[in-house]
Amino acid sequence: MIKRIKQKLGFGLTSLLLLAALYVAFHFLFLDFVVDSWWFKSLGYGTYFWQRALYKYVILGGFSLVFFVIFFCNFWIASRFLKRPQSAAGKSESDHKIASLITNFRRGSMRIYTPLSIVLALILAYPLFRQWETTLLFIFAPKAGLLDPIYGKDVSFFLFTLPVFRMIQMRLFISFAVLFGATFVLYGMEIALLKKQTENFQIPRMVKLHLSALTTVLFLLAIGNFLLERYELVYKAHKAFYGPGFVEMNVTAPLIWLSVFLLLVTLIALLVFVNTGRGWKYTLASAVLFLLVYGIKSTHFLETRVQKYVVKPNEISRESKYIERSIKATLQAYGLTGVKIREYRPSSKALFTLSEELENVVRNVPVWDKEMLHDVYKQLQGIRPYYDFTDVDVDRYTINGLYQQVFVGARELVLSQLPENARNWVNLHMKYTHGHGAVMTPAVQGGEEPITWFLKDIPPKSDYGIRTKRPAIYYGTGKYTYIIAPNDLGEMGYPQGEKVIPENYSGRGGVSVSSLFRKIIFSIYFKDRNIFFTTKTNKESRVLFRRNIIDRIATITPFLVLDRDPYVVVTPKGIFWIQDAYTVSKYYPNAKPYGKGGFNYVRNSVKIVVDAYNGTVDYYIWDEKDPIIRAYARAYPGLFKNRDQMDPQLKQHVRYPKDLFEIQMRVFARYHQKNPETFYKQEDAWRFARIFKGDKEQIITPYYLTLNLLNPAEFEFLLVQPFSPRGLDTLRAIATVSCDGSRYGKIVVFAFPKDIQVYGPSQINALIDQDTYVSQQFTLWNQIGSEVERGKMIILPHGGSVLYIQPVYLKASTRLKIPELKRLIVAYEDTVVMDVNLELAISKLSERLRTREEMFRKRIEKFSGKKTP
Repeated sequence: MIKRIKQKLGFGLTSLLLLAALYVAFHFLFLDFVVDSWWFKSLGYGTYFWQRALYKYVILGGFSLVFFVIFFCNFWIASRFLKRPQSAAGKSESDHKIASLITNFRRGSMRIYTPLSIVLALILAYPLFRQWETTLLFIFAPKAGLLDPIYGKDVSFFLFTLPVFRMIQMRLFISFAVLFGATFVLYGMEIALLKKQTENFQIPRMVKLHLSALTTVLFLLAIGNFLLERYELVYKAHKAFYGPGFVEMNVTAPLIWLSVFLLLVTLIALLVFVNTGRGWKYTLASAVLFLLVYGIKSTHFLETRVQKYVVKPNEISRESKYIERSIKATLQAYGLTGVKIREYRPSSKALFTLSEELENVVRNVPVWDKEMLHDVYKQLQGIRPYYDFTDVDVDRYTINGLYQQVFVGARELVLSQLPENARNWVNLHMKYTHGHGAVMTPAVQGGEEPITWFLKDIPPKSDYGIRTKRPAIYYGTGKYTYIIAPNDLGEMGYPQGEKVIPENYSGRGGVSVSSLFRKIIFSIYFKDRNIFFTTKTNKESRVLFRRNIIDRIATITPFLVLDRDPYVVVTPKGIFWIQDAYTVSKYYPNAKPYGKGGFNYVRNSVKIVVDAYNGTVDYYIWDEKDPIIRAYARAYPGLFKNRDQMDPQLKQHVRYPKDLFEIQMRVFARYHQKNPETFYKQEDAWRFARIFKGDKEQIITPYYLTLNLLNPAEFEFLLVQPFSPRGLDTLRAIATVSCDGSRYGKIVVFAFPKDIQVYGPSQINALIDQDTYVSQQFTLWNQIGSEVERGKMIILPHGGSVLYIQPVYLKASTRLKIPELKRLIVAYEDTVVMDVNLELAISKLSERLRTREEMFRKRIEKFSGKKTP
């Protein structure tokens, strides 16, 4: 009876464990895998999905097989090389156990060392599996076309090969160390037992050969470690530069070679001693010498003294060529080798008359801050409480034949703004499914003027020729839940008077949910039984999920680093999102890492376009010289398209990304100093210009302007970054990068002569604070119940002059605060004016400058007695 109960309990427990295992396998492996395969297929990336899965497990299988063969073969060899021990009857209990273990190991070796080899192989292969993409890049790596100046190797060796060699070397060393220890113990037990059973016992020659072979492999792997360490000197960090310096090339590298030589001598001496019994003195001497050299190298004893007594007294001359290499490599790594520096000598003459050219410049000055404009868009163009603008983007469009800088915002769905009693399952997943349209306003506006709307309302309306065929936004930058569309209930469309015009989705996005099986799968996947029980789906219904474009892209290509600012583009075909993506590496030789970001190489290698209606994701290679994206393109044929394949209506809205330019300019602030001595002393180091609001410092980061700086006959969309000298608040340079056409990515830095002092933004800000007229106006507006807020300062270079423009906003002190652009402050050098629009302000500024120059001329004539022309 008790036995039967135990059997039933055992059967029940086994059944429960089996069911638990099946549940885990279904929920975490099968379910995610099936849903992902459907989703990737719906995007046209079904083949790519299977490729990624195949690569991952092929690499795991390949490494596991290698480690399994290593362990299995050596265990098998170890079980065959010694004679079988005789019966241990009458011997001690320990001898009996050892003999039994060895006999079992020999007789049942397949049952013992086969699973043991599998387990050990998987343990060692797993870390390599976690970094399978590094191995994939190594397999498909192209040549970079640039040589490292120290070792003469192609840069691709450091980007792709060296990291994989290091991983494999570490795993192999651990494998053979474990293997050597295990076989040594096994042989030791056998030999100890056989010595008791056999007179004049001699260790078989094959055992010595086996252990010698393992020892040789271990020594060779240790030598490989030293050789890799030699190449890894290119990642050595110094205070002044990055990469190997005088000490590394003249002390560390020779010590590495000496260690390799002594390790080889020790190996040869050890093999001779093990197999012949002679030469133990040579083995001991070489081993002691190796340990001595290794100790000197590991403790940095010699390096620190050479640094202190040889390098430090003459550091510039000793390190000069290494600093120069580091500068060159860092500029290459961040794409800065083609930067051109032009002298920009300030002059006020261009401001004396408001010419047509200057009018075109001020027509494109972005006087609205994005944060302020967001509140305006939300209050005036939100239309419904469940619509919002997650961001306001800067772009350029051709409006009535004019090249115009504009602000654009997509009207997205925000379900959290629905009333609490409206947040039921039907509304969240079948009715409120999408946003609608976009708004567009010009970059410039005068104070106390009504906003000009290039595009507005639902459905979208424009008096300026802006049209779009599909204004619905199913995919965007907000927080989106899954939806089922189309459905029999109909989706919330757009309001028209007191009615709402219903809409039904007719796009290609999402995964079909027409079958019962798919309903079951999606119910389990989303943990939502309503998907299964709803009767409002039809044969056209699709589940649209992963609708946040950043999550969507990251799921498809997790190996790309995404820019923080995807932006919306309105075209006649529909609304699209453009997302910049980067390839990065921390293995570029001799280049300084960026901050704490962990990388020292970056390229904006890909532009990604997401259809806001269909959810399609298209990848365009933008930097064809980047070896990393070329490796991925080789690994995943068909994933990436050529930049020429991008729709021309989208291509004209491609812009240089802010994140990349900010990274590049933070690096360039130091590395524009190409002279090693200047770089070492940091005589001409720059920093981002700054401004103070009260006691709080605000760094001026890159912003977009439409200027004719590079070509006076052509206005183009530029990204601009002003610099100040490190430690000073004056203006030292203005960096620009073009976003248009064939000049895309061309960086030009306009540097002011060192003998001229140009007012910086914080100094101009102080002058504005001190201006009597401005202060009086601010006091007056504050007294009538409004809050005065000054916007971001725009530094506008034009015709040799540098203008500072700062908008002034008024906000009501009530709960409902719609910012109003009230005035525009314009400053040049120490002259500050404020008026309702830029034209009037610049005209007033010009008049003051002319008056001041006339007064200055008369003063000179009075004291010199001569008339000036």
